Amino acid sequence: MESVLKKKVGKYEVGRTIGEGTFAKVKFAQNLETGESVAIKVLAKSTVLKHKMVDQIKREISIMKIVRHPHIVRLHEVLASSTKIFIVLEFVTGGELFDKIVNRRRLPENEARKYFQQLIDAVAHCHSRGVYHRDLKPENLLLDSQGNLKVSDFGLSAIPQQGVELLHTTCGTPNYVAPEVLSGRGYDGAAADVWSCGVILYVLMAGYLPFDETDLPTLYQKINLAEFSCPYWFSPGCTALLHRLLDSNPDTRIKIDGIRRVPWFRKNYMAARLKEDEEVNLDDVHAVFNDIEDTYVTEKSEWKDNGPLLMNAFEMITLSQGLNLSALFDRQQDHVKRQTRFVSRQPAKVIIATIETAAESMGFKVLTRNYKTRLEGVSANRISQFAVVLEVFEVAPSLFMVDVRKAAGDTLEYHRFYKSFIAKVEKIIWKTKEGVNDTALLRKMTC
Repeated sequence: MESVLKKKVGKYEVGRTIGEGTFAKVKFAQNLETGESVAIKVLAKSTVLKHKMVDQIKREISIMKIVRHPHIVRLHEVLASSTKIFIVLEFVTGGELFDKIVNRRRLPENEARKYFQQLIDAVAHCHSRGVYHRDLKPENLLLDSQGNLKVSDFGLSAIPQQGVELLHTTCGTPNYVAPEVLSGRGYDGAAADVWSCGVILYVLMAGYLPFDETDLPTLYQKINLAEFSCPYWFSPGCTALLHRLLDSNPDTRIKIDGIRRVPWFRKNYMAARLKEDEEVNLDDVHAVFNDIEDTYVTEKSEWKDNGPLLMNAFEMITLSQGLNLSALFDRQQDHVKRQTRFVSRQPAKVIIATIETAAESMGFKVLTRNYKTRLEGVSANRISQFAVVLEVFEVAPSLFMVDVRKAAGDTLEYHRFYKSFIAKVEKIIWKTKEGVNDTALLRKMTC
């Protein structure tokens, strides 16, 4: 079998997969003209057409161009080949806010307040443009290199049709969804987003969900009744705001303007500094979707026979955020991200065989193609699918990196999976000695 070594899409060199979902994959890429790192969301045209998603995807892209804001992931451009659509996005390097919550158990009030302030600024900007996110949760909140919030994933966003005030689509993640969304009677997108912001604030402060049950009927009942209690360490100001955010009645629930006037919210508040309104050009969006069969950029691939994908030095440096290569090594097993990795000196075929054996022992269905393995199972709550993808990259002769990422399911469940899985494959993991010089490691890996 053959595997792709390098792939170019227009002016971008495309590298490893950094995320994937039901209909799309997200790839790391580099702009060959500027050297800038980007993320490219890749969709197959056949899938978009088959599932009649043209209008939805076009809407998502248009929305991300409309809502440019310091705390929203920026969309650079959209391209298309004869078979694929490429959405070029800002590459955000700080990881998910969810990872920080899991690692720290819960955040101090001042830190949680800062993220909540940035979230409200971003959501307010969306609402001012008539856009409602509808799937706000920590997993869709990224952090940049400075630790500032970036809202992502507008796949479920909605702009009401002219003359129609209420939305009717039930969507989002159940634990974060407002009660009126679950009722199916139509709802105000702004009020629903405010509820989700309230759940996020609670999670930031508590480290767990306000509404969390193993069966959906009980979960929905608690959400509908707004049955929750605040831990003792919440300040009175925070507790009071949460009860106004998580008000089961959307008509009396606090609105964005009201949130911004609350003394607890205003403490150390620094509003986002917006650039002057940029002219939003949707020509590239129309070009891609108005004639979806046309070809606009060239895809070129160079092939390597019978081996894992080769990761170049640029990707490794970006992956490890500069010369600090500690991110390549799991030295703390209590800190597990949704996407994580380990390094091995075992032959690539031994790595794949060990992964398959470990996964089968855990009850997963195992699918391997070349040096990429997908594990499929059912979530612990028996409600949804759980899936993980593992991919082997060659970083130097006889040195391989295994990239592990969640493809479907709950992130907390992924954390539990990874801890169990890593214990089963520990024999193939290369552990560096403390004090190894990162520059020397980089030279060794990339020479």
